[in-house]
Order: sequence, then C-alpha cells, then structure tokens
Amino acid sequence: MLTYPHIDPIAVAIGPLKVHWYGLMYLVGFVGAWALGRYRAAKPDWPLNPVQIDDLIFYGALGVILGGRIGYMVFYQTPELLHNPLTLFMVWDGGMSFHGGLIGVMTAMALFARKYRVPFFTLMDFIAPLVPIGLFAGRIGNFINGELWGKVTTLPWGMVFPTGGPLPRHPSMLYEAFLEGIVLFTVLFLFSIKPRPRMAVSALFLILYGSFRFLVEFVREPDPQLGYLWDGWLTMGQVLSAPMILIGIGLLIYAYRLRRYDRPVTRPEDIAG
Repeated sequence: MLTYPHIDPIAVAIGPLKVHWYGLMYLVGFVGAWALGRYRAAKPDWPLNPVQIDDLIFYGALGVILGGRIGYMVFYQTPELLHNPLTLFMVWDGGMSFHGGLIGVMTAMALFARKYRVPFFTLMDFIAPLVPIGLFAGRIGNFINGELWGKVTTLPWGMVFPTGGPLPRHPSMLYEAFLEGIVLFTVLFLFSIKPRPRMAVSALFLILYGSFRFLVEFVREPDPQLGYLWDGWLTMGQVLSAPMILIGIGLLIYAYRLRRYDRPVTRPEDIAG
C-alpha cells in the first residue's frame, strides 16, 4: 500500500485570501495550452497565427468554466438544480464536469471559428492536442484534494484517502492523469505532426478520451448522489463517454473518406494516412 501524501489543498493563504491548488492546476492547464498553441501556430502551415492563440485560450477558458459548471449541475445534480437554480452559481461548493466542459469548449470554438472565419473542425483539430495538458493538471488537482478516488483494492499501489474510509482504494485520479493526460497528449501530438484529413485528430481525441474514461470508471467509485445507473456497474461517466467513442469512430471513417486536408500534403505516405 502506498501512503497518500496529505498535501494541503490551500497552496497560499494571505489573510482571508486563499489560493487552492485545484485553481492553480486550472491555471497550469490554460498556460500550458497557450504555450503549446503559440508554438504550433508559429509554424507556417498551421491554420492560426500566434496572436490569435491569446484570443483562442480566452474563448476556451470561458467554455471550460461555464460548460463544466453547467454540465455538472445538469448531469450530476439535476434535483438540486431544479430545487434551487441558484446553486448553479455556487462554484465555491465545487463541482465541474468534463463532458459539460467539452460542450462548452465546442460552443466557444464555434463562436471563435465564426469570428476568424476558420472551419470548425480545422479549429478543433488544432486544439485537440492542447486539451490533455489541462486534463492532466485537473486530475492532479483532484489528487491533491483527495477526491474522486476509486474502489477498495488490495493492489500494492492502493491508498487510504482522507475522505475514503480506512481501506486502501484505487488512486483513480492518477490513472486518469496518466491516460487522459500523458498518453492522450502523446498520441494526439505525434498523430497531428503529419497532415491529417480534417476531423481526424478530433475524432481520435473523442475515441481515446471516451475509451480511457469508460475503462477507468470500472475502478472509480460512482458519484454518491447517483450511484450505479444500471445492473451494478454503469455510471454516468460511462453513459456520457460511450457516445464520444461512437461519434469519434464515425467522424474518423468520414474524415478518411472525405480526405479534405487543411495543411499541404507533400508525401504519398501522408495521403495514405
């Protein structure tokens, strides 16, 4: 069994002002995405220029925060939201949803694409490799907070979390940090180096994230207010992730049938995919 490090969730406290590690992790995610975005946009064959990245990250941040909060309340706290709609604004109580944040980002990117007259999926393909940076940072924030832990386990890397009872549990937030952060970033970054058909990078993101999240849900404790939705294993996370996988597969097939490239293709092996 591994020892949980018991990190103080408050990184800095100056009088009544408290800066939490979880908030700093969001900042790390946005700054990391901004830096990588400007690096990629500096190359001549990418659809955006470095100056536009500043605006892009602003749009994306709004999409993540607003979509993540609204999605959490709609997907996971529907009775509470209906009983007291003002809870939507009580962000100090916590609660963010990745799937809601994804919808928020897609909405923000649609507005950005319209403003700069960039095809929507050209833009989504560009930002897809940037997203895992924030996912990794967010899951580390979950770990520091000691939240979203997994089921009880006898595996040697199980941990006893402060709010998880006396038994060791799967550090499921670290599984997600590895899969949704490191693995997803590596695959998408390497895949997107070569010119790919429009929608292909976005499709791969949907397939991989949906698959990783669906699998980790098997060892992650379900949300207490919902529990299992069916037959003692189906969670809301799996319900929301399954369509991502199916849509991603459909988009990937369509992308390679359409073969519309946003970046110049100079080598036969690139066209072959």
